Amino acid sequence: MRAVVAVIGKDTVGILAKISGICAEYSANVMDVTQTIMQDLFAMTMLIDISRLSTDYADFADKLKATGTEMNLQVHVMHEDIFNSMHKI
Repeated sequence: MRAVVAVIGKDTVGILAKISGICAEYSANVMDVTQTIMQDLFAMTMLIDISRLSTDYADFADKLKATGTEMNLQVHVMHEDIFNSMHKI
């Protein structure tokens, strides 16, 4: 099972480290990551393997979102099945 994590906000030091650190803490493996900085806007998308999460998916997603709020970022976490359903024609 996989999930997509999207992070958007003002660029600051440590965003990737903080988000990927939470993934490691909950045994979610980062499979792919892309990020860009447009002037001072940071945007990142991660594909993560959640098949071995050490907690349930909802708690993991809530932790990422709460961390985003603490860092003044928008963090969206979407299970791969929902992502694929939303983007299916």
